[in-house]
Amino acid sequence: MGFRRRTIEEPRVELTPLIDVVFLLLIFFMISTTFIEKPGLKINLPESSAQQIRQDSLEIQVYLSANGDIYLKREKISLADLLHELNSYGDRTNKMTFLLMADRDALHGKVIQLMDAAKMAGFATLAIATDKPAGSR
Repeated sequence: MGFRRRTIEEPRVELTPLIDVVFLLLIFFMISTTFIEKPGLKINLPESSAQQIRQDSLEIQVYLSANGDIYLKREKISLADLLHELNSYGDRTNKMTFLLMADRDALHGKVIQLMDAAKMAGFATLAIATDKPAGSR
């Protein structure tokens, strides 16, 4: 009988699907690790050993940076615009807390201006944010 002898092929690793998978993984990691960084507001609060008050759900947080910039809801705002915004709360200010987060290096005059703005707008409660002293943590 004349059987034809078959040639044995060497096993091959197909690289095309492997390259596709590697590129998909590369794209996945590039997309998942890329994010937009927004510069944060850095406030160094002064230290105090005074007791902590409970956080009120109806509070408005105003930030004062070391260079005198005023921020409301993490957006920079002028003092005149802040006054207008505070007055827009109307009668609700009787039940709200005005939380002032002033940097320890902020000018005292600016802090007083913001406290006066809260008083003129009719806020019932004024709180000034501080950090605990380093030894008491």
